[in-house]
Amino acid sequence: MTECNELPLTFSSLGRKRIQADFAGGKLTSGAGAALLREVDRRIGLIEALAGCILDPRQPTMRSITNVKLLVLATKAGLWITSRTLPQARSE
Repeated sequence: MTECNELPLTFSSLGRKRIQADFAGGKLTSGAGAALLREVDRRIGLIEALAGCILDPRQPTMRSITNVKLLVLATKAGLWITSRTLPQARSE
């Protein structure tokens, strides 16, 4: 049987904005995946762990960017593209 948690999930703030997920309605967004990914990365070091699993065939002396930075940039690019191609949820 599924156990429901009615307590809100509080994420790290983004500048002066407080980020919180709950199921009470209100202002909605479909872009919450970025906030969730950022929080998971901050808590468990997801990007660093993934970068450690990817072999880098480039010559070490020829690298100007690390695997970690490449993953961060690729993730941001993917989230940017997704945010512009998926319909956004709106509340009136």
